Amino acid sequence: MLQIQLNTDNHIDGTDALESRVTAMLEQSLGRFSSRLSRIEVFLSDSNSTKGGPNDKRCALEARLENDDPLGASHEDQDMEKAIRGACDKLKTVLDTRIEKQRGY
Repeated sequence: MLQIQLNTDNHIDGTDALESRVTAMLEQSLGRFSSRLSRIEVFLSDSNSTKGGPNDKRCALEARLENDDPLGASHEDQDMEKAIRGACDKLKTVLDTRIEKQRGY
């Protein structure tokens, strides 16, 4: 069972709805890796808080492959959903590369 841990800074309200949305996005994007992952940590932050501004939402992901070092990826964008999607896409690439190396190709 893949464990997903959500962390937010004090500018983001870490509601159950947000957690459900993030979990759904991660499962959709990274689900095919779930048998190899023990945990994903999600760090959401808003660098400008109430001021707004371009690319001030940040999502950092840390994935723990079983019997391996943690892998990370992050993305900044203008809204949180795009930041999460961007980080998922980057993490997918990192995971693909690491798993291919483990297979010895």
